[in-house]
Amino acid sequence: MADMSTTEKIQLHVPALEELSAVLQIGLQTNFAEVQVSVVECPDLTKEPFLFPVKGLCGNPRIADVGGVPYLVPLVQKEKEYDMNVISKEVELPGGFFLGAGAVASRVVGMNAELMPLVLTAAEGRPAVNGSYFSSINPVDDQCLQEKYCNKFSDCHFGLMANVYACEGKPGKVIEVRAKKRTGDQSLVTALRKSLEDHYHNKSVALGGSFVIQKGKAKIHIMPREFSVCPLNTNDEVNNWLKHIEVSAPLICQSVLVSRDPGLDLRVEHTHLFSHHGEGGHYYIDTTPDTVEYVGYFMPAEYVYRIDRPKETHEVGRD
Repeated sequence: MADMSTTEKIQLHVPALEELSAVLQIGLQTNFAEVQVSVVECPDLTKEPFLFPVKGLCGNPRIADVGGVPYLVPLVQKEKEYDMNVISKEVELPGGFFLGAGAVASRVVGMNAELMPLVLTAAEGRPAVNGSYFSSINPVDDQCLQEKYCNKFSDCHFGLMANVYACEGKPGKVIEVRAKKRTGDQSLVTALRKSLEDHYHNKSVALGGSFVIQKGKAKIHIMPREFSVCPLNTNDEVNNWLKHIEVSAPLICQSVLVSRDPGLDLRVEHTHLFSHHGEGGHYYIDTTPDTVEYVGYFMPAEYVYRIDRPKETHEVGRD
C-alpha cells in the first residue's frame, strides 16, 4: 500500500491572474497562429462538454504528485494503491475536488488502464462523487475502450501514480486560454509550461485545469491491460509496450503542469483526456496542427504535495 508518512509540501510562486495571462499570451504566440489568453469567470463545469461534479476550479488550489512512474517500470509494484479520499486529507483539503491523470487500481478494475480522475471527495455527511473515466485496450478490436468509473466501481482507489489538481470546486475567476492553428512543435501543455519556465526561471509556478480540443485530432497512448513481465528499461521499450492511437475532437483534457521541479522528483506535466464518444487516454499532442482549436481553463496552485515519492527513481516513461 501507499506510504503516507513521508508527504512533502512546498509553497509555490503564485502570480496574479492578470500577470499570468499576459505571460501566457506572449509565450503561446510562438507556438500558435491565433492566441487569446484572458481572465474570465469560470464556466459552469457541471454543463457540457465537461459534466464535472462541481461548478468551478476555485478555492484553495493545489497540486499533488502521487507515487510515480518508477512504480510501473521497469517492473510493476501492484501493491502501490491509493484512495482519493485519503489523498484529500494528505493535501489538507478534505472534501475537495480532484482532476488529473493517473492509473487505475488494477486490484479494483481487474486490469491495467489509464485513469481520468474526476472526484469530489467525501466530506462529513456527504459521500464521495466519482465521475472518473478509464480507458483500456479493447481485446475485440485492439482499439480504445473508455468506460465510466462510477458505473462499475463505488470506491475512489487508484494505483501506481497520479498527478492531480485539487480545489474546493467553487466558481470564480480563472485563466481562459484559446489557441488555434499550431505553428510550433510543442503541445498546448508543453507550450504553457515552457512559457512559465522561460518567464519565471527559478520560481516554480504550477497550473491545473481542463481544456477542450474543439476541432482536430490528437495522439494518445493507452497502457496494455496486462503489465509487462519483462523489465522496461528504456523509453523505446516503454513506447513499444504502449498502444498509440489517434483520437478525434471533441476531447476533454485534464492537465497538471509545473514550470520547474522544486526538488521533489515531480512529473512536470501530465495530461489525460476523455470524450463523450468513447475515446480517452494519455495526451501527447494534436496531430492536425492546421485545423486544431483549443479552449481551456486553468488556475495557479498555491502548494505542491509530493506523496509516496519513490526512493529509487529514473526518467524513463515520463513523456
